Amino acid sequence: MRLSSISKFLVAVTLASGGVALAKDPPKPAKPAAKVAPKAKPTKPSPPKKVTVVTDEKKKVLAELFAGFKFGMSKDEVIGVLAKTIDEKYDDQFKKTTDVVQQDRLRKLKKEELAQIKAGYVEFQGKKTGWDVSIVEEEFNHHTNESMVERWEKSGNTNQRRFFFFYEGKLWKMFLSLDVSILPEDKKNFETFKAVMFGKYGPGDLEGDTITWHTDEFDARAIDKLKSYDALGLVIEDSKVKKDLFALREQKAPPKKETTSIIKSVIDPDQKDHPDVNANTNAIDAVIKAQGGKK
Repeated sequence: MRLSSISKFLVAVTLASGGVALAKDPPKPAKPAAKVAPKAKPTKPSPPKKVTVVTDEKKKVLAELFAGFKFGMSKDEVIGVLAKTIDEKYDDQFKKTTDVVQQDRLRKLKKEELAQIKAGYVEFQGKKTGWDVSIVEEEFNHHTNESMVERWEKSGNTNQRRFFFFYEGKLWKMFLSLDVSILPEDKKNFETFKAVMFGKYGPGDLEGDTITWHTDEFDARAIDKLKSYDALGLVIEDSKVKKDLFALREQKAPPKKETTSIIKSVIDPDQKDHPDVNANTNAIDAVIKAQGGKK
């Protein structure tokens, strides 16, 4: 009996102590599983830009813009072609007169015209030129081995200026400043210009005030500059050279100007010397109120 009572007592003590332990140290709940961030969905590449196909017939019409010149020509070769054109023009005039004085005058004009073309050659090496603010201001960059020759084409019904652009001494683009009289005075706007260009060269890709035609050999652009220069531009360019030249232009572009420290301090709230932009608010309100305005 005594052993049985002791046994019962020990069991009771054991259970009691176990109960206390359970009460003091309840089992720790299991840690929730870490949330796995959902995998980012792969971004779909933007669809390729749709390019209007130029028909073979319209490509031939666009190719007439070359007017006897070829991509890759040097400055001297271009001036040589221009000199030949000038010779032909004055030869026709020589044949129409036997007056010696008139012939001497024509010779002088011919010489001056050719000298003017040679003198108009310009290299874009950083020094400001008269062309930096002009109809062709967006057609060249400085410090990228670019240069230009300009020629005013006047003969018969033609009255336009042709700009020859060179990269590393080779012709890669021509810009024609068209005679604006191709548009009626009361319809001198982009919509009329577009209709004229589409009618002659076929549909092209529209972007802002520019129409572009892409072919496997060259690109062409029609540019509306009526608002800025009361002028119209037509460009033919070597797309392969354009790609390389634009990469060089980007490489040579001056670094973007750094934000001033004052603007940075206003934008950055963590900066220690952050100015109190509201410091004079009361003074400003007082002035506005004195003038009869509200805060």
